[in-house]
Amino acid sequence: MKKMDWKNEILEKIKLTKETTFILSKIKEREKNSFLEALIEKIDSCKNEIIKENNKDVESCIKKNYSSAFIDRLKIDEKRIEKMKKSIKDVILLPDPVGKKIWETTRPNGLKIEKIRVPIGVIGIIYESRPDVTIEASILCIKSGNAVILRGGKEAKNTNIKLVEIMKTVLKEKGLPENAINLITSGGRQSVKYILKLYQFIDLIIPRGGESLIKTVVENSYIPVIKHYAGVCHTYVDKDVNLDMALKVVLNAKVQRPATCNATETLLVHKEIANIFLPKMAELFKKYNVEMRGCEETLKILPYIKKATEIDWYTEYLDLIISIKIVNNVDEAILHINKYGTHHSDAIITENKETAEKFLNEVDSAAVYHNASTRFTDGGEFGLGAEIGISTDKIHARGPMGLEELTSYKYVVYGNGQIRE
Repeated sequence: MKKMDWKNEILEKIKLTKETTFILSKIKEREKNSFLEALIEKIDSCKNEIIKENNKDVESCIKKNYSSAFIDRLKIDEKRIEKMKKSIKDVILLPDPVGKKIWETTRPNGLKIEKIRVPIGVIGIIYESRPDVTIEASILCIKSGNAVILRGGKEAKNTNIKLVEIMKTVLKEKGLPENAINLITSGGRQSVKYILKLYQFIDLIIPRGGESLIKTVVENSYIPVIKHYAGVCHTYVDKDVNLDMALKVVLNAKVQRPATCNATETLLVHKEIANIFLPKMAELFKKYNVEMRGCEETLKILPYIKKATEIDWYTEYLDLIISIKIVNNVDEAILHINKYGTHHSDAIITENKETAEKFLNEVDSAAVYHNASTRFTDGGEFGLGAEIGISTDKIHARGPMGLEELTSYKYVVYGNGQIRE
């Protein structure tokens, strides 16, 4: 393909997507849900085809020696297809946010003012190896009245093409504009920077992936971006702790699915409980092949583990690796989290309600937990049906982003001839 050809192809797709936004903003909830119900049936009937295309992507990445964590994010099997279908079912059950009245007032001059939720328009999703994002992002956009441009990673190209083909087929069958969902596959890495300049046609960019991708998007985008840079999540085990609970929660937060952004990367332990807790925790970690890296005080208790460096405290491993630090009190734990964390998800395990409240109030993160695993930071787990991403920003959206976070608002003003003096 010649140099300009891929640009023309991308521009044409995005223009077609933009043209659908007026139609999408008007369709009723029942029409959106009818599309989603038909999509469940279509995915189910095409599951063997989806898995076949995904196997091509997985086999290619295995040959190229991609990590096991990467392959895990890429892989689609029957279990994950069932999870996709469940996400769609959950979104069907959620109320349509479009047209919802957020606030209203009547002014002394008789003007009635309403603040109403409206779609954002065209949302661009730039993501890497997780093809389930293709489905989750698309269904959330359609249900919230938005069109979507998908730019997935080349590693999942075959899977993404198949999933988008299925969704476009169902849109057409339901009388909805098939260009409401479009996938960009041409242009290689250059295409990302090109897309980020098309502010006339795209209203919001949401990147999902590693730090280098997020950095590229933020540095090059002419379009507003909602992002999360990384998930350096912490679990702090306080001195007033139920030991069995702490062992169970910390293990889950690290090993249940370590390649996700909400897995705990750093374990903080109060010095008064460290001698009792850490040997037991280490034995569990060893059973799951977790590599441990500890501060100097931790090494006195666990002399066989690696020494943590300053870089470790900033690192999102996305793997079976955890850094461990012993702290003097909850204040030191909070200071550590606010310095080294990424404002994603952080937890405290304690039976002391006052200590818990202090932690929950002072840790500056999108999600804070008391006596629960950080792995719950997820749109589905929060009752949002699915998520289009987890924002560590503070403006417009923070934490798991569901339907409401994909809307903006406008003011609707009713009068009877009022003029301003």
